[in-house]
Formats: sequence, structure tokens, C-alpha cells
Amino acid sequence: MIRVLLADDHALVRAGLQQLLAAVPDVEVVGAASDGDEAVTMAAALQPDVVLMDLSMPRVDGVEATRRILAQRPDAQVVVLTSFVERERVVGALDAGAVGYLLKDGDPQDVVRGLAAVARGESPLDPKAARALLTTRTTRPTVEMTEREREVLSLLAAGLANKQIGRKLGITEATVKAHLTRVYAAIGVMDRTSAAVWAHRNGVA
Repeated sequence: MIRVLLADDHALVRAGLQQLLAAVPDVEVVGAASDGDEAVTMAAALQPDVVLMDLSMPRVDGVEATRRILAQRPDAQVVVLTSFVERERVVGALDAGAVGYLLKDGDPQDVVRGLAAVARGESPLDPKAARALLTTRTTRPTVEMTEREREVLSLLAAGLANKQIGRKLGITEATVKAHLTRVYAAIGVMDRTSAAVWAHRNGVA
């Protein structure tokens, strides 16, 4: 069962999401917050697995709320669900620790698929958000990585979990983890989301 907390300042959106997710097996909406401050408080009290986070909210916005939630509960998964697709907002949300970025103008089933992807350890990223990350893409920086390490990083940035990367490349999950450890050190990041952002920014994805 995936326990989900909704965070959106529009009552109509919250109601629509609750109705959508009520029909999904193995998903339970445990609460609905009307702003970022309330989302932080409810996340601490309710211990959801996933927070569906709007970005533009009163008192505390979605980026800051994401930071605060993950500071309290690093194992929580925050997926942004917003109308905004500007590159700065996408990068800001991912840098704050969000594992996914979905858009409200997408198909409602994208939300359902996004939750399933998070449960599998993947990072759902709307194609428009991915394109926004690529708008100021530069040439590859000078970073010491083998071709196999670049392949692993590229697949990570595409949202694949370690086990899936291993199957695709014909290597073990342990080998994937070893490659990623070296990649993280080479590009100066500490986690999958930061590595994915780096890959999109620098043309590896």
C-alpha cells in the first residue's frame, strides 16, 4: 500500500486527486494539505510514503516544503505536481530533493503511473519538464568517466532503477551500484536525483 499525502492550495484539485486515487488499488490518500506549512506538519504526523506537492502555495511554497519534509524524513518521496514547467522551477524542485516532476495538464493516469514508478524506485519526469532541463544544455564537461559509467548515468537519468539498468546492460545490480558510486564521486553529487539533474544539465542523458 502506497500512503499518499496531497499538498495543493486549490480545494478542487485536492478533491479531484482524492477521487482519482480512491479508485487505484494499493494507494491510500492519508491526508490533504492546503499549503506548504500544513504539508510539513501533516507529513510529520501521518508519515506518508509519497507526497504529491504543488509548487505555488501560500505561506510556504512547494520547494521549501519539500526541503523541510525531507529534512525530517529523508526516506519520504516527494513528487511535484504543478502547472509550471520553467527550467528554474524544475531544477529548484529536484535540487530540493523531489524524486519526480509531473504536470497538471497531463493525463490523470500520469499521476497514477508516477506513483507506481516511485514505488519501483524510479523518478517520473514529465517530458515537458525534461525538455526544460535541456534548454540550456551545454557541451559535456571534462569529467573522468568510462563509457560504461556514462551509460549507467544516462539510464539513471531516464528514470530506471538499478535492477533495470543491470538487466538492460547485462550486468549485476551490485556492479551498477559500484559504477554509480564512482560516477557520484566524479561529478560531485550524493544521490540519484542530483546525478539525474547533472546528467540532464550536461548532455549525458
